Formats: sequence, C-alpha cells, structure tokens
Amino acid sequence: MVMTLWDSHCNMTQDTEAIVGSFHFVCILTFTVGSMIQFSDELEPAIDYSNRNLTHIPKDLPPRTKALNLSQNSILELQMSDVSFLLELRALRLSHNRMQSLDFGVFKFNRYLEYLDVSHNQLRNISCCPLVSLKHLDLSFNDFDVLPVYKEFGNLKQLRFLGLSATRFRQLDLLPVAHLHLNYILLDLVGYHVKDNETESLQILNTNALHLVFHQNSLFSVQVNISVNTLGYLQLSNIKLDDGNCERLITFLLELTRGPTLLNLTLHHLETTWKCLVQLFQFLWPRTVEYLNIYNLTIVKSIEYEDFIYSRTVLKALTIEHVSSQVFIFSKEALYSVFAEMNIRMLTISDSPFIHMLCPPFPSTFMFLNFTQNVFTDSVFQGCSTLKRLETLILQKNGLKNLFKVGLMTEHMSSLETLDVSLNSLNSYAYEGTCIWAESILVLNMSSNVLTDSVFRCLPPKVKVLDLHNNRIMSIPKDITHLQALQVLNVAFNSLTDLPGCGAFSSLSVLVIEHNLVSHPSADFFQSCQKIRSITAGNNPFQCTCELREFAKSIGQVSGEVVEDWPVSYRCDTPENTKGTLLRDFHLSPLSCDTVLLMVTIGATLLAFTAIMTFLCFYFDLPWYLRMLCQWTRTRHRARNIPIEELQRNLQFHAFVSYSEHDSAWVKNELLPNLEKDGIQVCLHERNFVPGKSIVENIIHFIEKSYKSIFVLSPHFIQSEWCHYELYFAHHNLFHEGSDNLILILLEPISQNNIPSRYHKLQALMAQRTYLEWPTEKSKHGLFWANLKASFTMAKLTLVKDEDVKT
Repeated sequence: MVMTLWDSHCNMTQDTEAIVGSFHFVCILTFTVGSMIQFSDELEPAIDYSNRNLTHIPKDLPPRTKALNLSQNSILELQMSDVSFLLELRALRLSHNRMQSLDFGVFKFNRYLEYLDVSHNQLRNISCCPLVSLKHLDLSFNDFDVLPVYKEFGNLKQLRFLGLSATRFRQLDLLPVAHLHLNYILLDLVGYHVKDNETESLQILNTNALHLVFHQNSLFSVQVNISVNTLGYLQLSNIKLDDGNCERLITFLLELTRGPTLLNLTLHHLETTWKCLVQLFQFLWPRTVEYLNIYNLTIVKSIEYEDFIYSRTVLKALTIEHVSSQVFIFSKEALYSVFAEMNIRMLTISDSPFIHMLCPPFPSTFMFLNFTQNVFTDSVFQGCSTLKRLETLILQKNGLKNLFKVGLMTEHMSSLETLDVSLNSLNSYAYEGTCIWAESILVLNMSSNVLTDSVFRCLPPKVKVLDLHNNRIMSIPKDITHLQALQVLNVAFNSLTDLPGCGAFSSLSVLVIEHNLVSHPSADFFQSCQKIRSITAGNNPFQCTCELREFAKSIGQVSGEVVEDWPVSYRCDTPENTKGTLLRDFHLSPLSCDTVLLMVTIGATLLAFTAIMTFLCFYFDLPWYLRMLCQWTRTRHRARNIPIEELQRNLQFHAFVSYSEHDSAWVKNELLPNLEKDGIQVCLHERNFVPGKSIVENIIHFIEKSYKSIFVLSPHFIQSEWCHYELYFAHHNLFHEGSDNLILILLEPISQNNIPSRYHKLQALMAQRTYLEWPTEKSKHGLFWANLKASFTMAKLTLVKDEDVKT
C-alpha cells in the first residue's frame, strides 16, 4: 500500500519524468536479465529435487513434468532414458553437479525444451546439435578450454540467453551465433589465463547485454580485447584492484565503452583503492554511459584528496550500494567533495558508513538524491542553498532525530517535491515553535519514526501525499494546520481510536488507517469526507455494539467502490460472543439500539396484551373461575388452621340454610341433592324447626347447632322478613365474633343500592366479593359445587368428633 501512495504522486516536471523513466528502463533491463536464469511462472508445476545428493536422475518423475530442478547434486552423466519420457519438459536445471560431458542427443524427444542450465559442472566437451527450441542455454563455469560454440548453434533461432566459459579466447569463437538476436551473453572468465604480455581478442557481433565474471580472489589481470557492435548493458563481476593494475581495467573497458549504444554499466563486487575509484570515474565521465551502478564496493588502503575534472558528461545517474571501508582515518572532505560536486542529475549512495554529505559549493544539477541506510545526522544540508533543482531527496534509515531541523534543511530547496525520511528516530516534541519547510513539497514520507500527535502542527502546507504509518500517533488534534491540498494520508500502525474527519483535509481521497485502535468509528465519516475514493481501515479492534451499527451499514454500502480489503479484514473484536465475526455479517435489531422505539414497542405490546387478556376474561368469564379458585384455596387453608375448641363444639348440622321462599325450588332441587349426597347434613326451617317454639328461638337454636350458615342471596332474600331475622342474628352472633363459618351464595345479582343500610356487614362482605356466584352455564356447575363442598371438610370432621364423644 505504501508503494501505491508513492505511485499516486504524478505531479513531476517533464525533465524529472525523463530521468526517472530512463532509470526505470535500466532497472527493468537489469531485472529482465536477472530473471532469465530463473524458472518462469509459465513452467509450473515445477519439481524440485535440488540438494538431494542424487547420483542419477529419479525414474519415478511424472511424465507431464514441465520444470525440473536437479541442481546441487552429484549427477555424473545424463542419458536419453533419463528424460525421454518427459515429453512436455520445458525447463531443466542441472547446475552444480559433477557432469564432465553432455550429449545434446539425449534431448531428442524433448522437443519443447526451452531452458537448460548446466552451469557449475566439470564439462570439458559437448556434442553438437542442440535443440532448436532452446531460449536459455547456460554452459558457464565449466572446464572448457575454448568457447564451446559450434556451427550448429546457428540454428538456435529462438536463443536469447547464452552462458559460456573458457580459459582462452579466439577472435571468431562466437561467429556461429553472430546472426542471432541474443539479449544476454554471460562469459565466465574465472579460469581465463594467458601468458604475460600476450593479448587475445574476441568479437561479439550481436547482443544487448554482456556480463563478464572474473576470479573473485585475484587481482584483475585479464588482457583480452572484447568488441561488441551494439552493446547496451555491461556488467563486470568480481573486480579486485590496486593502484598498480587500475590502468589495466581502464584499458579493458576502453574497447567495450567505445560504442555509442552503451547506456548502462554495472560493477558488482568491486574492491579498489579510493585513488583507483576516482580514476575510474574520471575515465567514464566523458563516455556514453548514462547509468553507472556499483554494488558491494570495498575501499582499501587510504582515502586522500584526488583531483577530479567535472567535464561535460552524459552520465545521468550514479548508484553505489553496499559500501564498506577498510580505511578509518581520512579527511571527510576528500571523500564527500567528490560526490557533492558531481554535475549529474541522480546520485544514490546507500548502505554505507557515510556519516555526512557536503553541500555543493556551486549551484548543483542534482534532481534526485538517495542516501538510504547511511549514518547521516540532522546536520546534513543545513543552510544549503545550492540544491535549488533538487526534486527528490531520500534519507531513509539514517540517524535523523529532530523534525524541526529536517524541515529547516529543506528551506532553500525550492524545487523539492518528494522527501523520504522514514525509518529514522524523528520526534515531533523537540521543538514547539513554527516549523519551516520548502513550500514545494508534495510527497512526504515520515513513516516508522517516533512521531506523536504534534506532528500535525509541523507539516508542509501544500503536501499532497503524507505517510505517517508506524509511529506513536494517538489522535489528530483539532487545532492542526489545515492541509487543504492533502489527498493521500497513511496513518496505519499507530494508536488512533477514531477515523479522522475531513475538516482539515478537505481534499482527502485516500486514507490508510489499518492496524490502529479504532473500536467504534464515527458513522458520519463518509458524510464529512465526500471526496474519499479509497479507505483501508481493516485489522482494527472493532467493538460490535450499537455505536458501530451505523458505520457498518455505511461502509457496507460503499464497500464495492472505496473500501480496501472488504470484508475479510473487518471483524468484530468485542464483545466476546461476536469476536471474529465479519462486520458484513454483524447485525443488531433496531429495538436494541433505539431507546424511544424500544419504549414505544414495549408500551404497545403491553397495551395489546391487556386488551387481549380483557377480551379473554370477558369471553371465557375468567374472573368467575379465579374467584372460585381463590375461595376454595382460602377455605382449605382455614380448614387446616381451625382451632381445637371449634372441633369440640356440640354441633348437630353441617350447615344452616337461610333463603327466600321464592328461591326454595333451587334450594330443594340443586343445593340439597348436591350437598346431602356427600353426607353433608343440612338444616332447613320447614323440615327441622321444632314445633311449639317461636321462629326466632328455632333460628337461634339451629344456627348455634350448625357448623356453617349458608345464605342464598337474591333480590327476594332482601325483601323477606324472616331472612332479615336470620341475617340479623347472624350479624350479632357470628360477624362480631369474627367467625369464618359463613357462606354467601349469590343466586341472582343484587345491586348494592338495594341492600338495607342496617346490613352494613353484608354490604362490606358483598363489596369484598367474599361470596360464591351461581353460574348460569352448566359447564361451570362442577367447579361451583367443588368449591362449596370444600368448605365442609372441617365441618364433617367436627361432627365425627362429636359423635365419638357421645359414644
């Protein structure tokens, strides 16, 4: 993603584009050349039997094998039966074995073979007639006396890479392949030797790239004139020089660099003195070489001041990577001034022990400076006013600490557009004043430092691409400088807890904020950042609660257009029951997150429940059933707790019944049959009153001789005079004693207004609804009789006790 951020900046001048474009061409060429010795992706599936200590090729290989790696084994020879059944074989690597001869006839049936590597063996001779389908043939690092190129090689029309080795050359050794369009020739000169004062010649008529490998432990002593007609890329590996043989390398290069097409020269594993290195620069300065690359440079002996003539040159870029020095005491000016005063456009010195770089004494032509992985401090280029053409400055992996000094360093770099100070130790709290930056800076990379929130108060005003990932930023302050031009912001791998709004970043279009502490981002982010076209916010500890619901909904709506890595990188972290759940699959009901809606729903539900229960109560007469059940329960409870003195009373009847004559039919047809069939003895006035006694005396006597008194209430009961007597007695003899042996049966509804005021106890009982209602529905009669009979459980027990006593 960081590469994407840098690639998004395309606002360069035409000159810089031309330089970078050429530089990219050289990089692509180098990469292409290097990749030619690798297995192509198209050759998969590949079988790897490398480094297995094999002495023969395995016989159980799959017949459809396309790529086979047998390098680093102990195979001595190759026979037709070893590979003839591999009809689809396209790539075969046999490097680093012990082969001494090779017969190309073994590949008679491998008509699709394109890639053959038999380098680093002990080959001394080969047979001719190689396959015409070969594109890559590597015979280098073997024991050939002369270059093993025969006239049959001229049939290899598709050949692009050719690796060879020999101990001596003949001028026309490569004539058989002169007409081929070779891209790359590798010549192994490790074993090359000729007698002193003898010089050989080798003519290479056609190749784009030439790579010469010398002996790595011997001083450079090769004396051969190699001429190439159209050479674009030259690489020399393993060059060891001192002041005595430095001129020999320059003489060797004289013929190779004579042509006008050589654009790129690469020196790999170069060990030399500082004096020889400067001489080599001086030799190449007026040449046609545009790109000079030195990798793995070792400086020996001493470093002293050397004269250097900076004549007009076509050299555009000098790259020196992986520098080591065996010289520890020297003049810094002698070393740094040579590079500082170079009149080229691009300079790269990386992975070196350089601790400083001088400011050019005159207006410089530098447009690109790359000092990655050195030991530069904040003092570099301070007060430097001669780098006005500089557009790109890379100080990655150095010892920079003070952000204010870094900004001050760029003050006079009026053309600077890209600044990379990543992977340092920069902090933003060392200075609290006004930061000074070159106003031309558009791309700023300050990733992997120790910057905090205050860095947002010290930024170039016109920056468009800002990379702050892997720092110590916890929040973006509200009082920051408004960066109206900022389009790309990378704050990944920090400690931010929320997405930044676009109040200060009105042009923000790309935001990278993954791997932070964002738990419940603001739901209005997309409303405030209307220009956002790419957001990477995955791998954060999202808290999947109501606060996240709206954000998840918003991000899901735009995920197909602007959200990177959706949905796999967006998962719930808390609560525990949602951990690992994709935000796309996280859902909460509106009721659980909307309090008002929840209360309205609960109220509506309760109202509906009440209405339903009310309807059911009236439709099924549930109150009547409940009252009956309550009465039965209370009666059973009182029966278990009846005092012992009650059990010792001298009783004759279970119940005395008081009723109106108008209700006698119900008493005789319903009440008596249902009670007496269960052994309940009932006292009726017309049946049990003693003749000769007054009615009042009978009433008093039989109420006292009865355990319970039943009053059958109806409108006729209220109008009956004798019922008044009976109720009056009950009022004075039962109610005031607090007795519970009173049963009221409401045969017909009685209005409270019709009850005489003197019957206030009855009114109280009626108001408390401590009576049994006679149901009109036959389906309810069973429950009514069960409830009534339950009241006589203790009455029957009391009568039994009395009879036992009498007995």
